[in-house]
Amino acid sequence: MQAIEKAFGLVATPGVLISVLLASAFGMVIGAIPGLTATMAIALLVPITFFMDPLPAVGAMIACSAMAIFAGDIPSTLLRIPGTPASAAYTDEAYAMTRKGEAETALGANLLFSAIGGLFGTAVLIVAAPALAEVALRFSSFEYFWLAVLGLTCAIFIGAVSPLKGLISLFIGLLVATVGLNNPAGVPRFTFGYTELMGGIDFIPAMIGLFAVSEVLRAMVHGATDLKVTQSRVGNLFRNWGGMIKTYWRQQVRGNTLGTAIGILPGAGADIAAWVAYAMSKKFSKTPEKFGKGHVEGIVESTSANNAALGGAWVPALVFGIPGDSITAVVIGVLFIKGLNPGPTLFINNPESIYAVFLIFILANLFMIPLGWAVMKGATVILRVPRRVLMPLILGFSMVGAFAVNNTTYGIVIMLAFGVLGFLMEENDIPVAPCILGIVLGPMIEDNFVTSMIKSDGSFLAFFERPIAGALGVFTILVVLSPLIGMALRRMRRPAANAA
Repeated sequence: MQAIEKAFGLVATPGVLISVLLASAFGMVIGAIPGLTATMAIALLVPITFFMDPLPAVGAMIACSAMAIFAGDIPSTLLRIPGTPASAAYTDEAYAMTRKGEAETALGANLLFSAIGGLFGTAVLIVAAPALAEVALRFSSFEYFWLAVLGLTCAIFIGAVSPLKGLISLFIGLLVATVGLNNPAGVPRFTFGYTELMGGIDFIPAMIGLFAVSEVLRAMVHGATDLKVTQSRVGNLFRNWGGMIKTYWRQQVRGNTLGTAIGILPGAGADIAAWVAYAMSKKFSKTPEKFGKGHVEGIVESTSANNAALGGAWVPALVFGIPGDSITAVVIGVLFIKGLNPGPTLFINNPESIYAVFLIFILANLFMIPLGWAVMKGATVILRVPRRVLMPLILGFSMVGAFAVNNTTYGIVIMLAFGVLGFLMEENDIPVAPCILGIVLGPMIEDNFVTSMIKSDGSFLAFFERPIAGALGVFTILVVLSPLIGMALRRMRRPAANAA
């Protein structure tokens, strides 16, 4: 109890509060700019933390990452440009709501459930950090292989109306993921003699091209129709918050739980959490036919998951010094520099610092509501800009974001190429989302499969020998076969119904 009182005293100082507030605003701006990820926001903040005391430095990192993940939803909803990769899973859903004149509802859901998801992840971090981290440490290449394959099965559920076209999109993404030297053998693949391609296809420019540039091309070909949205319809972002919580509380709890669990697994992170949560939301929905047409249910579960994953990622980072995602990988370095060496001894030697970190997590997610409201209120002005003016601006911002990844024009070339690909795919009713999923998970599947085969001396049975791997493997196979099982059950019921 004394440690908790000291933690309150450490947090309730002008230095900590100001650093958290300024870092929140910085993260909000970076996250809302397409191409500038939450990881990049943290990386840009690192040099500044060298001149700060330990607690304000860590607090700034926490607030910046939470705001950046949330802020990615703003351009995703208004412009169909994911601000961060964690927003890509439900970009089409949110943008479809904007086109229907329901931008207010989509943005309000993003804000509310992002804050709740962050608070849920923090609660899990506080209550069960050591126990959950120990489970995560039992994951080897076998478990990660099945986890990635389970993620790929999301393409079955997010592949719009046609599962076949969803699989085509997925295979395009997996093909893109094989380009370059980033494979276990280190052999150049599909580089065609270009040295730039040896580093593989950068995910961020590809994502911007598939979503943003394809939208610009569509406007050029079919005409830039202005969105029929009035000021009154984007005015009250808090409208129906109580109704959404009452209606979608199951989706919120499921997204929070799933996001935290995936966040705890080292290397998974908010991106995968959002994809899996969106697929699960559609799978278990009573109205799956509404998904893809502007349905807030999928947004609730996905945005809850990716923000809850942030708190989950800090579990292995604080308890064992193992980064849960790319953000905590950077933060761990700052913790060591500041003398807060992560590990079990941190909970014993500096309990007040740990409790202070927990309090800053809560504070950052509470700050999210007023700051998010202010940014969204200003951002909705975009909806009243004529599309013929907005589209060139979108293309300009997209080029800046693609260039900023590696400060080379190669990123812009990738972005434009994938913009054409995305346009051609959508003109033929092939969804873009499974392609993104393939690009994200392709390297993870290949690396873990090859590593596992080397460990097992080529035995496929080894993928089922470990308890967790076996359970994940069986569950994944059942998910893959679920459409066939459902079809067989329906055929068995028909004769019984006819006989009756």
